[in-house]
Amino acid sequence: MAKAGILGRSSSVPRSNEGLRIILSAVVGIMLGYLFGISFPTVNITKLHFPSSIISYIEDRNSGITTQTLLNHAWTSAASHKKNNSVSKPDEIPKIYVPTNPKGAERLPPGIVVSETDLYLRRLWGEPSEDLTSQPRYLVTFTVGYSQKANIDAAVKKFSENFTIMLFHYDGRTTEWDEFEWSKRAIHVSVRKQTKWWYAKRFLHPDIVARYDYIFIWDEDLGVNHFNAEAYIELVRKHGLEISQPGLEPDKGLTWEMTKRRGYSEVHKVTEERPGWCTDPHLPPCAAFVEIMATVFSRDAWRCVWHMIQNDLVHGWGLDFALRKCVEPAHEKIGVVDSQWIVHQVIPSLGNQGKAENGKAPWEGVRERCRQEWGMFQTRLADAERAYYLEHGITPPNSTGA
Repeated sequence: MAKAGILGRSSSVPRSNEGLRIILSAVVGIMLGYLFGISFPTVNITKLHFPSSIISYIEDRNSGITTQTLLNHAWTSAASHKKNNSVSKPDEIPKIYVPTNPKGAERLPPGIVVSETDLYLRRLWGEPSEDLTSQPRYLVTFTVGYSQKANIDAAVKKFSENFTIMLFHYDGRTTEWDEFEWSKRAIHVSVRKQTKWWYAKRFLHPDIVARYDYIFIWDEDLGVNHFNAEAYIELVRKHGLEISQPGLEPDKGLTWEMTKRRGYSEVHKVTEERPGWCTDPHLPPCAAFVEIMATVFSRDAWRCVWHMIQNDLVHGWGLDFALRKCVEPAHEKIGVVDSQWIVHQVIPSLGNQGKAENGKAPWEGVRERCRQEWGMFQTRLADAERAYYLEHGITPPNSTGA
């Protein structure tokens, strides 16, 4: 019995020693792992840079490269990359960030940023510096249908080579205009059944037309027999007009007294309207007012007006009463040029692009939409001004006079 007891105890010693060795090995492994971990930089597997040979392996499973070789190579590359980074840290080149750059371009050096562009046509060959034989200082746009080609041809000829000509085609017909030599140098934009303010909002961003001193945004049904564009510009500069239009022939297509041509002056900036129409002699429609059929904007005024144009209010009705928001004092910087005048021929060609519905002619639906947009624009402007005043702790005025 005694021997049996001795044998039992002696057999438990090896098992005890074996367990001790396992525990000891685990502790040593943990310690070595810890020391190994703090001795090497952390490797982010997403930042491992695989050479093209490894990528080839992924694409070709028959390349013969083993998984172990792949991992060894990746580990070596990562360690080497980290080492190189740590070595170059003292002389590390800082990242570029310029908060004064245009939004989205903060990471670019200012010398490469081009925030504005132009509508100048360039060649496909030769030295870029030799592309431009002239750089027009003014832009004129017409929103056109091909049926008005004769009228537009006559109008374009009133503008010198100092003007870029741009046609917005609401009927989709563009190539036919090449019967006119000037059309081959013009810029043509074609989107069916859109208005000039729809085009202007999308294609005349202030940074696109920044090279032009003045921007003419005109309808297609204007008679120009008594108009000269260069003479007009001279008068606009002389009288300090930031927003203007030519005077209208009094006998046709006249809506407002303010835009009626006066035969005895170069320019006028104020008028008298029907009783009760003007609450203030310095406000529209007695002053600070022009219509939107043949408007001319200075570069700075257009930058403001462009931001006021609403994406969905395509006819621009109500905009004429709000133009004064963009210049100060408006009653001095908005006016009508009398000695360079035009005739509004009142041809509803774009109106006929509407849709006949509920027994109404196409133009009737368009006119109804125009009136609706006028009310919507007035409401939006009044709400926006009221919100501004309240946000700044100011009691809103009773009326914005939009």
